[in-house]
Parts: sequence; structure tokens; C-alpha cells
Amino acid sequence: MLNFDVHNLKNKTVAGASAGSEDRQATVARVAVFRYDPEGYEEINPATCADCERVRQSPGTVWVNIDGVFDTATIERVGAAFGIHPLVLEDICHTSQRPKYESYGSYAYVVMRMLQGDPENSYIENEQLSLVLGKSFVLTFQEKQGDSFDGVRDRIRTGMGRLRSMGADFLACTLLDILVDNYLAIIESVGDRIEDIEEELIEDPTHETLRRIYGIKRELIFIRKAVRPLTDVVQNLMRRDTAVISEETIHYLRDVYDHCARAYDSVDTFRDLTTGMMDQYSSTMSQKLNEIMKVLTLIATVFMPLTFIAGVYGMNFEHMPELRHKAGYPAVIGLMILVALGMLSYFRKKKWI
Repeated sequence: MLNFDVHNLKNKTVAGASAGSEDRQATVARVAVFRYDPEGYEEINPATCADCERVRQSPGTVWVNIDGVFDTATIERVGAAFGIHPLVLEDICHTSQRPKYESYGSYAYVVMRMLQGDPENSYIENEQLSLVLGKSFVLTFQEKQGDSFDGVRDRIRTGMGRLRSMGADFLACTLLDILVDNYLAIIESVGDRIEDIEEELIEDPTHETLRRIYGIKRELIFIRKAVRPLTDVVQNLMRRDTAVISEETIHYLRDVYDHCARAYDSVDTFRDLTTGMMDQYSSTMSQKLNEIMKVLTLIATVFMPLTFIAGVYGMNFEHMPELRHKAGYPAVIGLMILVALGMLSYFRKKKWI
């Protein structure tokens, strides 16, 4: 079970930083190219900008993946090969973009947050994924190497499924679907942790329990910021006036949209649950405090008459016959015991203890 910590989110951008001043994990971009059709495929990894320019003129569907968006020279050359607007290239290099969709007529530009759970180091890997979708090509730009698209690459190589028989829009839809599935996996892991905390709240909550609840709440807020705009992105891609999306692919995008909506609903549900758990924690701790105060109050109430008796016979007046009586001491002790037992019996009868 994954145990994420939002304090360890990678690739956070400092507010007010200049363009391109983010954490540059890869100063030289790594380019990988797939060109495929129903009959076969061509893979170039690593590829050069010249390879991108060549496959752009070739028939079939082209997928160019670039790891390392801070290599602006490579980004500009690849963008020029596919006729990408300079403003889009500028947004690609700025990794603090909000998920969005923009149409440029012959192609569409999509920005998403790619979240991946890391069970070994207990954090969510967060990076910007930019996708440019044209009639016959898909360009993906990642901040660093490593993603969840190996299954897509294997399907291109083996020809399994309908990926090679469909167009570039279906490839983009498949990448979106994997992205959303990662969201759902992370959200499901958060749900498992919520169940564990609910059991802990019932049995024996501690201050560590409250800290974990706050941590989950912060994670859910972070995930929500990625899921909510992506829902709008998929909805925009499904519009009939999107020239690069075929009617057939729209049916698959509806399924992706359903997954986005489910992820968004799950995040909201879990946020409500964490709010309820915080209330339950406060209620449980208040109940514990009330029980402690109840015990202390009963003890103080029992000792109150005993203190009074001890105070009376501790005044040492000269004319107190009980002080000189041989049975005075055991009589007073016996009286105090009887008073204590009587009060405890009364409390039990009232069901206070």
C-alpha cells in the first residue's frame, strides 16, 4: 500500500521565479520516436532532431516523446519541424502551467499533471506533461525521464490491440487514459489509508493520528488541483468542432471522461471523510477528557467529606471529648470509611460510575 507525503512532492516551482528557472533535472533533452501504421512500426531511440524532421514527412502516425523540456534548442527545433507556434513552445518550457486545452486549428495543445506513486520513497512524483496532437502526430514533452507509457510502447511494437490501426487521436486518448488510471490508483491508495485511520480513531486515536489525517487532506487537495482541470480538458477534446479528434475516438474519450469524473468524485468523497474524521477525532478526544474529568471529580467528591472530618478533628480544641476517648481514632477512621463507601454506593446507583 502506497503511503504518500505531499511534503515530498517533486518539481515544485517557486512563486515569482523567472522562466526556465525550475529544477533542471535534465539539461539535454532525450528524444524518442515511433512511426507506425497497421503494417509495421519504426522506433528510433535515442533520436535526433533530423530524425523528427524526416519522420514528419513519412506516412503513418508519428509519436515523438521528449524527456527534458529545459533543452530549449531541441524543443524549438522539434516544434519547427511540426509547425508548432512559439507560444506553445514557451508554455512547454514553463513547467508551472495549469492543466488546459488550446486549439490551434491544425493541432491541439494539452497540458496535464502527471502523477506517479513511489512506494519506496513515499511520495507522489509530480511533473508537467505537455501533449501536442495533430492529424498524424503526437508530441509529448516531459520534464524528466520515466513515465507510465511503457505499455503503450509495447502495444506499438507487438501490434496488439487497435492502437496501430487507429490514428494519432487514439494514441493521445490512450495516453490520457493511462494518466487518469494513475490518478485512480493513487486515490485508491489514499482510500485504503483512510480506512486504516478510521479503525485507529475507534480504537485508540493519538496526536499522530491527527497529523496523518491532516497529511491526507493536503494530498487530496493537491490531487484535486490536477484532476479537476483535466476533466475540463477531456470535455473540450470531445467537442465536435475539434478538428484533430475523429468521431470514433470521441467514444473512447467519453470513457476517459467518466474515469476523470469518478476520480474527481472520489477525491471529494475522501475530502468529506477526512473532515468527518477530524471532527470524530475532536469528539473522541473530548470524550476521553470528559471521562478523565469525571473520574477526578468523583475522587474529589468522595474525599470532600473525608477532608471535612479530618479538618474538624485536626483543630485540637481543648474540650473535644472524642480526642480523649480510647476508641476515638478507630471510630473516626471507621466513620470516614463508611462515608466513602456510602457515596460510592450512591454514585453506582445513579450509574455515574
